[in-house]
Amino acid sequence: IVQRGSLKTIVAGYHWFTDWGRDTMIALPGLTLVTGRFDVARQILEAYAESVDQGLLPNRFPDAGETPEYNAADATLWFFEAIRAYLQYSGDEAFVREHLYPKLKQIIDRHVLGTRYGIHVDSDGLLACGEPGVQLTWMDAKVGDYVVTPRTGKPVEIQALWYNALRIMEALAQRFADPESESLVAVLASETFETFNARFWNETAGCLYDVVENGHADGSMRPNQIFAVSLPHSMLSPEKARSVVQAVQDELLTPLGLRTLSRHDPRYRARYEGGVTERDTAYHLGTVWPWLMGPFITAYLKVNQRSEAARQQAESWLAAFSEHLTAAGLGHICEIADAEYPYTPRGCIAQAWSVAEILRTAVEDVYAAQSSPANTMRRRPTKAVATPVLAKAAGSSGRPSS
Repeated sequence: IVQRGSLKTIVAGYHWFTDWGRDTMIALPGLTLVTGRFDVARQILEAYAESVDQGLLPNRFPDAGETPEYNAADATLWFFEAIRAYLQYSGDEAFVREHLYPKLKQIIDRHVLGTRYGIHVDSDGLLACGEPGVQLTWMDAKVGDYVVTPRTGKPVEIQALWYNALRIMEALAQRFADPESESLVAVLASETFETFNARFWNETAGCLYDVVENGHADGSMRPNQIFAVSLPHSMLSPEKARSVVQAVQDELLTPLGLRTLSRHDPRYRARYEGGVTERDTAYHLGTVWPWLMGPFITAYLKVNQRSEAARQQAESWLAAFSEHLTAAGLGHICEIADAEYPYTPRGCIAQAWSVAEILRTAVEDVYAAQSSPANTMRRRPTKAVATPVLAKAAGSSGRPSS
């Protein structure tokens, strides 16, 4: 969290990243809500709400004099989840209703009508996106004009985020006595639910396809499907959710996060090294991202009914990060790591969403008993919990499995 002018903002990573919309919305709960910094969260949410253009949040706030970039299909959808979490923690209904809710209505309308880069609700209720030469999901590596993982069409996490956003909007519309909006998003959500389950389930692999496009289903084993389980509003049955989590655990889990591609895929790259082209190519073809441990643990505990055995297992996964806190940026968690032992830290030495998601899952999932389901907006923690959580993790003797 840094100062930009008179406001606080979140810089995606140190040394070289600036304010990124996607990273900010994902990191906001862990950096500002579980730590009790509601005023910072409010500043950030309001600033981004004012920057919405054609129904999209900027993907990147550039330095002075440059034009904001809006090339992201998911940043705006993470905005809904950040607002849900803010309301859950702060109970600040007046701020959400006055400053954020009108923007959310505009965003839904523009997604239905269509906006930049082919982002639109298709006739089947799913959210399509993509144009040649443009990277719109978080797997955004690009070498010159070559997009390494274009994922054009209907990416799995975009559908999960769209459905989650619609259900959040439905709950807000009900809360703010807006029956017309409530009815509209309920219909959209139901259609998304039906089509998603019909088209994304990979029966052979027991998990979800990564991208569906024009009748073709991409069966690449990637971590993006974990959000279809971890987000508060899920479209999957308990049986399918368990199967997804198990598949991700078997193929992608490492002590420092999730691999971005199965090691059984011929495109798999075990090391993030070499020149710029070699590194950027490996960025999402195997390289481990620590921030993904947050949604993975959330999903794992959800499908295991938050049992004590599951909680202890999750605690052991978190324990690996205590050692890592002295390995790259002191007291921080790195951006990425190699996909094989010894999982060498790479990229930024301190990455906002890496730190944030470990904090969030530690507080919400592992060390705090929850009295109600995670998808209610009314649940609030009894107090903010910050650094002691990682200190407790550092004291654990559990070791993660590779």
